[in-house]
Amino acid sequence: MGKKSRIRPIAICLFRHNNRFLVYEGDDPVKGIRFARPLGGGIEFGEHSRETAIREIREELGAEITDIEFVCMMESIYIYLGEPGHELVFVYDARFVDESLYTQEVVLVNEGERQFEARWRSLEELKAETILLVPEGLEKFV
Repeated sequence: MGKKSRIRPIAICLFRHNNRFLVYEGDDPVKGIRFARPLGGGIEFGEHSRETAIREIREELGAEITDIEFVCMMESIYIYLGEPGHELVFVYDARFVDESLYTQEVVLVNEGERQFEARWRSLEELKAETILLVPEGLEKFV
């Protein structure tokens, strides 16, 4: 019967600097698209979404954040790698305590044993390279 479908609650965090924001980039070879998403992750049972944003950035970057403010909640229904997905996305604004992160063109992200890069990008750069900002509609808030 396969994996049981469910709605996944997540929290993501917008970090802004000089008209750019921090995102990781990925692709969906099934749909033939590239996408970018701010950092964050799944909300654990009993955990407030704000605490999720703090925990995920601490786990992924080893960084502390401050000035955390709720921006909005979005519903994202999508197809990724041919499979349907459904997320409730809590979006937060925040600042890094360690301001040296704003001067790094590439920020290394650790997720378990997987390591990947996040980059400072503007909406114009993403559009010029045909990279979709997700969740869809987030561009109104960056």
